[in-house]
This record gives sequence, structure tokens and C-alpha cells, in this order.
Amino acid sequence: MTVDVNRLAAALRAAMRENDRLKREAAGAEEPVAVVGMACRFPGGVTGPEELWDFVAQGRDAIGGFPADRGWETAGMPCAGGGFLHDAAGFDPAFFGLSEAEALASDPQQRLLLETSWEAFERAGIDPVTLRGTRTGVYAGVIFHDYSYRLRRPAPVAGHTYFGSAGSIAVGRLAYTYGLEGPAVALDTACSSSLVALHLAVQALRRNECSLALAGGVSVMATTEMFEESARNGDALSADGHCRSFAAAADGMGLAEGAGLLVVERLADARRHGHPVLALVRGSATGQSGAGNGFTAPHGPSQERLIRAALADAGLTAAEVDAVEAHGTATPLGDQIEAHALLATYGRDRATPAYLGSMKSNFGHTQAAAGVGGVIKMIQAMRHGLLPRTLHVDAPTPQVDWSEGAVRLLTEAERWPDAGRPRRAAVSAFGVNGTLAHVVLEQAEPPEPAPSGPPPATIAWHLSGHTPEALRAQASRLLDHCAKNGDLSPADVAYSLSRRTRLAHRATVSGTGTAELLRGLAEVADGHAAGRSDVDEVEGRLVELPTYAFQRRRYWLDEEDR
Repeated sequence: MTVDVNRLAAALRAAMRENDRLKREAAGAEEPVAVVGMACRFPGGVTGPEELWDFVAQGRDAIGGFPADRGWETAGMPCAGGGFLHDAAGFDPAFFGLSEAEALASDPQQRLLLETSWEAFERAGIDPVTLRGTRTGVYAGVIFHDYSYRLRRPAPVAGHTYFGSAGSIAVGRLAYTYGLEGPAVALDTACSSSLVALHLAVQALRRNECSLALAGGVSVMATTEMFEESARNGDALSADGHCRSFAAAADGMGLAEGAGLLVVERLADARRHGHPVLALVRGSATGQSGAGNGFTAPHGPSQERLIRAALADAGLTAAEVDAVEAHGTATPLGDQIEAHALLATYGRDRATPAYLGSMKSNFGHTQAAAGVGGVIKMIQAMRHGLLPRTLHVDAPTPQVDWSEGAVRLLTEAERWPDAGRPRRAAVSAFGVNGTLAHVVLEQAEPPEPAPSGPPPATIAWHLSGHTPEALRAQASRLLDHCAKNGDLSPADVAYSLSRRTRLAHRATVSGTGTAELLRGLAEVADGHAAGRSDVDEVEGRLVELPTYAFQRRRYWLDEEDR
């Protein structure tokens, strides 16, 4: 028998290539995924991650009365209010290329995803224009479609009714607006939607299905249907709209609204591109309650299996996680079952307690945005080294034997304990349909120092806006921010602004120091033109600056529009 040496060599080379591919795939499956950008809207006027952190760190409460501008009939409602985005009707359609009719027909949830996606990219130091044609994915939880109920007489919005309210269109519009060519997935797993979206985005990045991804969710209630249906189904709604998570006085959940998006990327890619690594997603898992205690009732053993699966994916033990941002809806049955599952997992075999909290006590249950909100909160908590307290806890619920494990409810804020390793936190979100999600986060390594060397004699700050009004507003916002943060390096501000999109209306202010630059900003904010500069771009660090100043107007279908 003769052997064809050439064919044998070719087969050997093919086997080696396949072996290399499998090694890369295995390495990718274990590589941490970095969160490089965040943006959000939450009740209480929260318009970004820094404001969210200030809100929870200060122990503030966003629960209030029903919106007055949605035409709701609130007499006889089963509760006094909730947590609302009172400016949900505001939008800047021209910035995103939408007509007035499209803006009016588009669900406010679509508009919030557009705005927060732009802001998340800006915070990541990514010019959205550069993403056109890239394999960037979009994964977003969109569970409400009641704005479409207002479109049954569509005279002012003819031709836009389906595209205005479909969840699939919400993510498709993001992909179209930015020219993204990765997966675009809208999902509805009820209250776990945004955390499931993050899980799917992480899996897609690890499998190289996309190079970058947006992940999160949004909830805006255009009608009172959710309140009415919850009451009819016997679901426990808090009488005053507050979530008293894990408290003895818990009397049900308070419904709320919100939006949040993360930009996630493989860690090696984030470092190579110079994107800020805010935190790592070490592991995640999803699961189902199955045929448990009832269709909408939580199931403890399923939650325990979920937590163990996420820890296994992260390659960690429960004792290596410091804190848990719980689902914590403040229903007596739900909190009791969740606490027992946490005690049986995170409460075992550890020298120090696992800290337990829930931002639902601040904002209410923001539903499809709840999971991503918890992620943003815990990333900020890891960065600041502080575990915020959970509000409205008169005493930990006596329905739970807290001595069964080392889990401590955060009735007061606590400094993050020093364990001699990176800080870690877990986030849970459970859907009323039984779909469960759990994510394990890890503190990022400190950023590398900025390039050394003497700063240039003159520094230029480049600003732009879609309209002259937006340009002036952008200058005003930056002026206020710099005045409040006097330790900002002018070079870092210049570098951060240079990573943003250059829009049609532009201004450049230049100077040899902060005072001169701020005077230039004030002139632009007052409407005085500032010339362009030949000053070279500078090296620096990406720092947090105000995001784009959208020029919002009210777009909401009222009775007279039908």
C-alpha cells in the first residue's frame, strides 16, 4: 500500500488548523467579558450611571404619584403610585433621522433605547459612526407594547403603527441607525429580560458571533394596564408603591419604569482598543422555575441551581463573591423563597457574610430594566467601594431564619470589605414567567496611567451638535461639569472629546489653562461662535463627561391625536 505524502501532509495541516481553532474557541469561552460603557434612565430624574450612584448612595427614594400627562384615569387604582420616567415623552427625532410622524408613532421605549445607546457609546469612548458595518450586536428586553393601543385611529401616524410598537423593531432600529451587522435580538422574559439579554450578549461574544454588543432593557407603561391586571390576578402590589425588600413590613411590589444599556466587549479587545474597562462579567446563567409552586410563583431549588451554574461559569466559589443585588420584589412569598436560596448558596462555607440589597427599594420594580439597573448599581458600588443600604427595612423579615447562613441584609451602608482580591458581586433577576438569570461581576483592574510627558502649551476642546441649539447646550453642560469637577485635567477632557462624533455644527475652544478654556466654553454657550483650531490632538485618559445634549420635545399620542 502506497501513501500519498502530499495528501497526508495536507490532512495533517488541516487537523492542526482545526486544533488551533478549537483552542481559540475554548479560550474565548473562558475569557472574561468587559463592560466598557453604561447609560440609563431611572425614576427620580436619574439620567446616567453617576446620578444613579449618587441616588442610591445617598439613600434617596424615587417613588411618587402617577404621571399627570398620559391621560390616565387613576381613581380606584390599587396603589398610590410608583416609580415613573416623567419625561418619557421627550425625544429629539431629527438627531436620529426620524420624521415627526415616526416620532409620534414610536413607542417611548424605542426612543429611550436610541438615546441611551448613543450615550453608552460616548461613555465608552466609541464614535458610533465608526461602528457602521461592524459585527456589533444588540440584545434588549422589551416587554410592554401598550403604547400601540393609542394607535387604533392612526390618522396622524398612518403607515407607522406596527413599526412604532413592535419589540423587534426596537432593536432593529438601533441596528439600522448605526449600521450594525451583528445579531439584533429583542426578548421578553418578563422581569428578567435585561439580565437574560446580557447573558446572551456575553455568550455571543465568547462564541465570536459579534465583536461588540449592546445589552439591556427598557420599560415604560403607556397605560394603566399593568396595575389593573396585577390587581385582578391577585399579585401583591404595595399600597403606597414602595418595595420593602426583605422587610418585615413588606406588603408587595411597587411598579416602576426605567431603561439601561451596557456596552460589552471581550476583555482583550477592550484593552487593545483603549476602551474603559468598568467591570468584568465573570460568569452568568439562565434557568427556569418549571412546574414548581405555581405558574407565577418562584421556586427555591431552581434559584439555587441557577446560582451554582453561574458560579461554575465564573470558576468561583460562593465565598469568593462579596455581595448580591437581589431580585427582592418585596412580595412575602417571593422574598422568602429568594432569601432561603441565597442562604443555601452564598450563605455557606464563608468566613464573612455575603451582603444583600436591592435597588427596588429606591426606584420600585423597573421590570425589563431591573436586571441591568442592578448591574449598573453594583459596578458603581465596586468602583466606589461602598455597599448602599436597602431602604424601608423596619426589620429583616421574620419569615426567614437568617441564622441559617452568613447573609446580611444591608439595613445600613457598609464599606466594601477588603478581601485581598478583586471585589465581586452577583445580580439576580427573575421573570414572572419563570425565566431566571444570575450574573457574577468582578472589579476591573485599575486603568494604566496616562501617557507621561509635558502637556502641550495650548489645548483645544472640540465640541459639536446636530443643531446650533444643541451645540450651545453641549457647551453649557460641559462648562457646568468642569466647574463642579475642578480636578479634571484639560488634556483628559480634550482627549475624551476627541473620541466623539463630529456633528454638523462645531466649535473649538483653546487655551493654555483651565480658566481660559472655561471662558471659551461660556462664550460658545452664550451663542458666540468659536473658530476651529490647528492645535494637535493630545494624549490623555478617557474621563466621564456630559453626554450629548438632545433637544427634546414632547411626542405622545393624546386623545385629540387619535
